[in-house]
Amino acid sequence: MLKSPFHFYFLLTFVLLFASNSKAGLSYEIDFSARFEDSIPKKSNPKVDAIISYAKTFLGVPYRYGGSTPSGFDCSGFINYIFGNFGFSLVRSSYGLAELGETIALSEIQPGDLMFFKGSNVNSTSVGHVAMVIEVTADEIKFIHSANGGVQITNFKTSKYYIQRYVKSKRLDYGGY
Repeated sequence: MLKSPFHFYFLLTFVLLFASNSKAGLSYEIDFSARFEDSIPKKSNPKVDAIISYAKTFLGVPYRYGGSTPSGFDCSGFINYIFGNFGFSLVRSSYGLAELGETIALSEIQPGDLMFFKGSNVNSTSVGHVAMVIEVTADEIKFIHSANGGVQITNFKTSKYYIQRYVKSKRLDYGGY
């Protein structure tokens, strides 16, 4: 028995979310309830910190389809350019990048990890966008990426656009991470 209007709206929201996420047999579970242990600081990796700092210097660089230079980046061109500056040789497409590294749970995400999303078609089943995590707190998973509007920082936890397009997260080997 529903005890209040709040319970009714909660149940309705749950049913609608479940129904919208189970089209064509697809189901996506994003658990934001995982605890982030703020009392136990995560070990910082100087290489990851340097990569993130370098990436932030390109904020505002315009989006350019197929772009891989500071005159304009697409999403994978941006990631490749940033990591290339630190000696990494990566594949060029977001789909190819999604095959690298170790798959990690969203609750275990850390700065330096890569997040992968569907492209503009939310009904697609393939990766079409990549971003790098730059900050993780209980309320935020911030990532930097090149999208419409250029290189920018987005908070995953408050972005309806990216939440519904989330596919997976990967961790690359940075050495000592």
